[in-house]
Amino acid sequence: MELYYSAAIMGVVEGLTEFLPVSSTGHLILAGHLLDLTGAKAKTFDVVIQLGAILAVLVMYFGRFWGLLRTDPRQRFSGPRGIYLLFLTSLPAGVVGLIAHSAIKKHLFAPQPVAWALAVGALAILAVEAFRPRSRYMTLDEVTPRLALAVGLFQCLAMWPGFSRSAATIMGAMLFGADRKLAAEYSFIAAVPIMFAASGLDLYKNLDVLSLADLPFFATGFGVAFFSAWVAVKLFIGLVQRVSLRPFAYYRLALAPLVFFFWK
Repeated sequence: MELYYSAAIMGVVEGLTEFLPVSSTGHLILAGHLLDLTGAKAKTFDVVIQLGAILAVLVMYFGRFWGLLRTDPRQRFSGPRGIYLLFLTSLPAGVVGLIAHSAIKKHLFAPQPVAWALAVGALAILAVEAFRPRSRYMTLDEVTPRLALAVGLFQCLAMWPGFSRSAATIMGAMLFGADRKLAAEYSFIAAVPIMFAASGLDLYKNLDVLSLADLPFFATGFGVAFFSAWVAVKLFIGLVQRVSLRPFAYYRLALAPLVFFFWK
């Protein structure tokens, strides 16, 4: 039973942090250390619960994703145009990931790089909040190819573990004129294709470490991550309409030394 409690805790951690600009990687490192969940199977478990968090966004924005299958004259983010925008956002990180995936796993998944990524990302958030231009785009239907590509280029920063994909894409959108709420929503939606691809690849490469006996443990984490991500996204969308991202930056600065000293 204790193992399932650990799965549930990891699911909560993943779900609450995956789409917030705080780095789910850093939090999973700390939680895994405290719960003594390490090794190849634990890393595969992290991939599975990430898929649970991604599925929450897919369900929450199902109408928007369904709209990509047909052109809706009332919504510009639909049909081939919507798919094209998501393609532009996914392309840069997809290319970088294919080229550098092994090197990133080998050299950047270490305490010092992750801790530095948390800190650098925090300073970047503070800079964006201080110097971002006036918002020009307010809704998903106003997203342009230029904005979509800019978000995609910033998403490459998330290849640095600990930087946070959410932080990178939200900052990129805000710097190119997106309202903070739009930046968050587009970040969540654009996460689905690239994260499904990356997580699916990781899972495929590690299938040999799994067994049927692991299914209940993995299913527990997956389900908890799904519901936790649902709650986190709902709360975050409401929050960013009223406050800036600065509290998340301060939190990251506090988390960085913990990751460095507790990761073994």
